[in-house]
Amino acid sequence: MKQHDPDPPPPPVGGILWETAGEIRALLALPAAFVLQVAHPAVGAGVDEHSVFRTDPWGRGQRSLTSVLLWVYGGEDAAEEGRRLRRLHRAVQGTDPHGRRYHALTPAYYAWVHATGYPVARYARRYFARPFTPAEDEQFYAEWLRVGRILGIHDRDMPQTTAEFWPYYRKMLDQEVGRNVVVDELTARDRPVPPPPGHAVLRLLWPAVRPVLTRAMAFLATGLLPPEAREAVGLAWTPRQERRLRRFAVLVRWAAPRLPERLRYLPLARRARAATRLP
Repeated sequence: MKQHDPDPPPPPVGGILWETAGEIRALLALPAAFVLQVAHPAVGAGVDEHSVFRTDPWGRGQRSLTSVLLWVYGGEDAAEEGRRLRRLHRAVQGTDPHGRRYHALTPAYYAWVHATGYPVARYARRYFARPFTPAEDEQFYAEWLRVGRILGIHDRDMPQTTAEFWPYYRKMLDQEVGRNVVVDELTARDRPVPPPPGHAVLRLLWPAVRPVLTRAMAFLATGLLPPEAREAVGLAWTPRQERRLRRFAVLVRWAAPRLPERLRYLPLARRARAATRLP
């Protein structure tokens, strides 16, 4: 009888992703990463036609965030989460705006969704934390490849080093990425986001809260895109906006490291980190 291949291991305990993926600063880069993902026409079409990001953005966001945290902190559950995601995306297919058939698990499209996390997280870190050293950058990318294997991405479909990544990335920006209806919605300052379910007081305050929230999300989604990606997508960014982002980053960079772990890390990450410190 043929034996099954062992599950790919998650990133190492104590590694760069272990220290950063579940930290609250990582949340700030998520809108930009999502924009860069959907700027690919096939990915954008799949989200446009199959995602509930318009009707259930809070549920969709919570599920996506939990999934990301499981890849890093889930231990044996990481590989099962990868299998669940592949099952979920088997039915996601259609035709993109260029008339090309797409399937969510087409290796080039599936790999792009994962690949975008690297340049966006790396760029956001320049604002909100100490930039990686060259050695840390290589380690971060190697750990991101390990996450890709959990998701079922074959090594042949992802650049295997940072030196290989950047030509691939530039080619994707030059030949594939562009503006589309989903990009426009995610970067709109007046996006019609419904209130979170189950919060009666917040629902009452939502007409005042929603414009502030959507402007902030649009600001981060655009400002934390690397400049070359922002240009490829066709999003404007002014010197005044850059100054605002830098002022905000000074506050985050000062405050985040001073928070106690119970406030600095998301619950799933905090529990996993605490479990590794038990005698």
